[in-house]
Amino acid sequence: MGFFSGAGRPRWPDYRAVWRWHFYAGLFCVPFVVVLSLSGAVYLFKAELEAWSERAYDQLETTGPVAPVAAQIEAALAAVGESRLEGYELPQAEQAAARVIVRQGGEAVRVYVHPRSLAVLGSVAEAGRLMKTVFRLHGELLLGKRGSMLVELAASWTIVLILTGLVLWWPRHSRGAGGVLYPRLGGGQRIFWRDMHAVTGVWISLLALGLLVSGLPWASFWGEYFKSVRRLTGTALARQEWSTDGGRSETAASESGHAGHAGQGMTTSGGRRKETPHWSPEQLAAADVVASVVRNLKLDPPVVIAPVPLAGHGVPERWTAKSLTANRPRRENLVIDARSGAILSREGFADKHLVDQIVAVGIAAHEGRLFGWPNQLLGLLTALGLLLLSVSGVVLWWRRREPGELGAPPPGVPRRRSWPLVAAVVGLGILLPLFGLSLVAVLAAEFFLLRRIPTLQRWLGLAA
Repeated sequence: MGFFSGAGRPRWPDYRAVWRWHFYAGLFCVPFVVVLSLSGAVYLFKAELEAWSERAYDQLETTGPVAPVAAQIEAALAAVGESRLEGYELPQAEQAAARVIVRQGGEAVRVYVHPRSLAVLGSVAEAGRLMKTVFRLHGELLLGKRGSMLVELAASWTIVLILTGLVLWWPRHSRGAGGVLYPRLGGGQRIFWRDMHAVTGVWISLLALGLLVSGLPWASFWGEYFKSVRRLTGTALARQEWSTDGGRSETAASESGHAGHAGQGMTTSGGRRKETPHWSPEQLAAADVVASVVRNLKLDPPVVIAPVPLAGHGVPERWTAKSLTANRPRRENLVIDARSGAILSREGFADKHLVDQIVAVGIAAHEGRLFGWPNQLLGLLTALGLLLLSVSGVVLWWRRREPGELGAPPPGVPRRRSWPLVAAVVGLGILLPLFGLSLVAVLAAEFFLLRRIPTLQRWLGLAA
């Protein structure tokens, strides 16, 4: 689409080529940016929204002794027929219900149990929880793996959109800060919308790029690409703390929130899930030993304990305890002896590989949980800024287009190549493989098809 086209004296960057690709990338990305910004803004407040929706389970009467954890688990298993224990989430306060996660068939179910009366207060399928739906919308547009690939493609092109926008914004002539750092409000509608688009873009560009880049490790294609690079460089671990499938394989016991986008469920070495065995009340009695040890550690909630199955469904000798706080640098994973309560292993942020530490910090920042409410506020402002960019971009496009035309910026004449621009594009294609593959497909379609159909050529603005 005229990527290498320009006019006049050769210069870097090729302004007209950058403008055209900013336009085409915007047409493709705007619908996705709107959906992802709205869903991401909601997900920033996941903990608050879930606490509000579950408030009835966290305001219980506290009279009477607390029942054994094993009894709470048994009550949940009895309430959900043909179910097996997946994990037990410790109550965060005395008046809060216990959350017992069980698996019925192939579905994880969260059961709310009164820790004193053992009354089952309610249950909900993990996949049906509101924030799970928001998460799947944000990560895969509710379309499964295909949706995850589509979101990744849009995210890759949005990175290109922001970078080309910064090139277009860069002041080439000294005209003051108006229209550069703040919008000019008295220059008419054309200037107003242009300035709102440009100024908003420059103020949120770094934050938006941070959100986009920190989200890539969860994407299906880029995530596998990243793991392959880590294997080649010897930086890969046996199991990473985030999934690359939009969270479709995660269990409630290994829930990692937006990061999935966790995949830490009980699996075989080949990646297939082991069947969770049925345990007798005697076998589950170790839950009280483990829970007592974990309470004294004061881990960041939510904290989930779960037995580790043995080959042949023997009595579990070890239990895991995991802090699943959204502030990932504060997470800890423990393995505890089921009989003695001894801590067999404990892994925290400092024990992880540097690459995993960087990704953990990025995920926590992406979810608005790295440094409290200021992080949420920055995320919300970025989402609102992206929405304003989308609206102002559409207005600018609609006002400048002629009836019957797409409204693309005209290509320069004569055509030429800007080799620094080519090098930059190749570099982006290596870092963002879906962008590179889609770019090759678009250029091939332009050369072999679009330019050979005069009507399409004129409508797309490919003709000089």
